[in-house]
Amino acid sequence: MSAKRKRPFWREVPVLVVVALVLALLIKTFLVQAFSIPSQSMENTLQPGDRVLVNRISARLHPPHRGDVIVFEDHFVTDSIHRSAPSAFLHWLIQGLGGGGPEGEFKIKRVIGLPGDTVQIDRCVVYVDGKPLGEPYVSASNDRLECRYGPVHVPPRSLFVLGDNRDHSADSRFGLGFIPFDKVVGRAFVVIWPPSRVGWIRSS
Repeated sequence: MSAKRKRPFWREVPVLVVVALVLALLIKTFLVQAFSIPSQSMENTLQPGDRVLVNRISARLHPPHRGDVIVFEDHFVTDSIHRSAPSAFLHWLIQGLGGGGPEGEFKIKRVIGLPGDTVQIDRCVVYVDGKPLGEPYVSASNDRLECRYGPVHVPPRSLFVLGDNRDHSADSRFGLGFIPFDKVVGRAFVVIWPPSRVGWIRSS
């Protein structure tokens, strides 16, 4: 009997491409995903144009910790978007492959208040349950006397988040409100672009 013929390589390419896409989709959906920083709200920790990797599995294993830099869905935007089943699947596919969503759909901020915490800001010092929070990552404010907020009480299964650049950040103080746990995508843990800024993202 003659030996079984091997299939030409070019006929294997479509299968390899599909396998690669499926693996990429699974990784970005359940493990890590890249996000680009769109604004100056997290300076000096993150700069506009930085690209970060987000650990998605951490959001499924445990709630965020204070100091974590997280990516989350802006619930005021996503809750107002009504998609059909095919449209929802296509959106999930695009997001899994690293594509962008509607403008403003995702935000990146730092976790300050956890469920049950009382958060207050006085002269730009953040107090959690009456104790000042050490924040070496925060950009200096231009007007410390006007930097006041709260006190507010963080509800169950929700987070109070702030940008590191407090003078230029739309966060839980302004518009975003408290962030529900189920809107958290994951924790940003490393800058991967540009090469000059590659490094770990500090959580405290």
